[in-house]
Amino acid sequence: MTSQVIAAMHHGIKAAEAGAGPDAAVGGAGPDRATTVREAAWVALGHVLDPELDQPITELGFVAGLWITHDHAVRVELRLPTYFCAPNFAWLMVADARDVLAALPGAGRVDVVLLDHFAADEINAGVAAASGFGDGFATDGGDPELAELRAVFERKAQVAAQERLARALGPHLSERLTLAEAARIAPGATAAVVRRRERLGLVSEFAVCDDQGAAVAADRLPGWLRFARTVRVSVEGNATLCRGLLETRYGLTPSPGGP
Repeated sequence: MTSQVIAAMHHGIKAAEAGAGPDAAVGGAGPDRATTVREAAWVALGHVLDPELDQPITELGFVAGLWITHDHAVRVELRLPTYFCAPNFAWLMVADARDVLAALPGAGRVDVVLLDHFAADEINAGVAAASGFGDGFATDGGDPELAELRAVFERKAQVAAQERLARALGPHLSERLTLAEAARIAPGATAAVVRRRERLGLVSEFAVCDDQGAAVAADRLPGWLRFARTVRVSVEGNATLCRGLLETRYGLTPSPGGP
């Protein structure tokens, strides 16, 4: 879990706590304090992404339960679409959930538990002990902390976000169009690209860039857009499939709302 994500999480928590209405978080002790921690925990979990689908686990329906005890300990139970979901993907989500919850002001002990998965015992024990994926699973000496795997999917997410931005820009798109110019035309899609580049550590002034941040040349742009479209369709198709599998497995419809 990167420092950028932790910083964004805290920004989101402050925004949620400043909200108005009957469900706004409040300070203090007792039940009100527990409400504050619970709402902050839900906001924090919204910054944990399925690495392959590039969507929050809260929106995908992967959070099965969230509890705050009287001493403000936090317990979260996660569920996945199938019993045999890849253990490395599952590890990243469980570990990232633990990290964002452990960083919460006012939270006590944090327990994140994966349910109904063939490697749940190993993943839960390893994450609880703050060990690396390679300590409990064979990686043949490569990528024991899953950093390379995470980077692969971060790059895919960035490409998919750029393709969405390109479609939003329409006839305004050109190989030299800058992010600043794109933001005036399609602010939401541009902001999504910026967020993903920050997660990836990619710096570029261009609305559409390659993996090194350079502009995509005009003669390569049509081919790049076709490639980017296949990446985006693949990511979105997998997300739709996973939602359907989760609904079938647990007899529910995932909801973007809170727990």
